[in-house]
Amino acid sequence: MSAPAHDHVHHHTLAPSGQGTVMLDIGSGRGALVIHTAPRSHGLEIEVSPVGPGRERRTHAAVRARHVSTGITYCAVIDGLAAGQYTVWRDDGTAAGWVTVPDGGVAEFIWPD
Repeated sequence: MSAPAHDHVHHHTLAPSGQGTVMLDIGSGRGALVIHTAPRSHGLEIEVSPVGPGRERRTHAAVRARHVSTGITYCAVIDGLAAGQYTVWRDDGTAAGWVTVPDGGVAEFIWPD
C-alpha cells in the first residue's frame, strides 16, 4: 500500500482518540466519511476527491486508533465534505473505490486490503 502524495509534510503524532472525542462538521449540504481500515494502516493518510468537477482538489485524513466500547477500531474520519460522490484514493493514480456522502449524514467505506 503506498500513501498518496501531496504537497505538504505532516509533523504530528497520531495518538489514539478516546470514546466520544470526534466532532463532525455535518449539516445542510455537508456530510462526513469514515474509512475503516486494518490496524496495519495506522498512520496512513488517505485522500478523497469529489467525482466530476473539482476532482483535482483532494482532502485527506490519517488513520488513527479509536477506542470504542468493543475495543479498538482503526479509521480515518473526514468531515465537512459537500454532499455527493467521492473517489477514495489508494495512491496518486489508483482509486480504492467510490462512496456517496449524504447530506447531513455519515458515509462509511471499507479500505480494501
